[in-house]
Amino acid sequence: MIRTIVMLAFWGLALPLAALICFPWTFLTGDIRFLYRVAMGAASMGARLAGIRVQTIGLDRLDPKRTYVFMSNHVSNIDPPIMLPLIPRRTSVMAKKELFEYPLLGKTMRIGSLVPVDRGNRDAGISAVRAAAAVLRQGINMTIYVEGHRSFDGKLLPFKKGPFYLAKECGVPVVPVTISGSHYVMPKGRFAIKPGTVTLIFHPPIEPEDFGSREQLMERVRRVIDSGLPEDMQEERVPPASSVSPVVNPLTP
Repeated sequence: MIRTIVMLAFWGLALPLAALICFPWTFLTGDIRFLYRVAMGAASMGARLAGIRVQTIGLDRLDPKRTYVFMSNHVSNIDPPIMLPLIPRRTSVMAKKELFEYPLLGKTMRIGSLVPVDRGNRDAGISAVRAAAAVLRQGINMTIYVEGHRSFDGKLLPFKKGPFYLAKECGVPVVPVTISGSHYVMPKGRFAIKPGTVTLIFHPPIEPEDFGSREQLMERVRRVIDSGLPEDMQEERVPPASSVSPVVNPLTP
């Protein structure tokens, strides 16, 4: 609990700096980059103060000059402060549309090209996919937690279809990301943070020409993300019928 309080206190002290300097600069210039760098630095430092060690695998596979759709599992509230600062260049995310109704916050989120989403409205979901496509065309990465909700036990939940429509429409490489360890550090439903190591695996990008159908892309991303989870959290997979050895009756001559 003490480490959690230290992290929140640090973020609380960083907020006045943002309010006095970063927000006015952002509103005057219409440029989010200064505020973005400050926010990502504060997020990363806060996680370290809470005793969270971050191990990354595969970041060297990414070309910082390219635009990607990052698709990740999601098990903890601590996932975004850990993951987003690691992504090369700026990334956008999808956020609850209600947050855009707050004047200062909403204006900042729009300048930062964040995408509003109403999870309970199918038509709004289609609009969110179109808005995300416009963000990608600006050369800004998109980071999407493809389950839509946090998992209680660390195992994968069903995937939302929208991110895969987005990937197919834009033809932007997809980077599957596996987060493991944050379920131990800060599981869903708990406020306190326990010190520990969180591992993020940035799997090799799936190039547009390798997408196949939307369903094939979804299954491939799911298998890749699942492969990076601890064995006890991975899905059981039934081998194809062709790979199963026939049962031999010992009484058959």
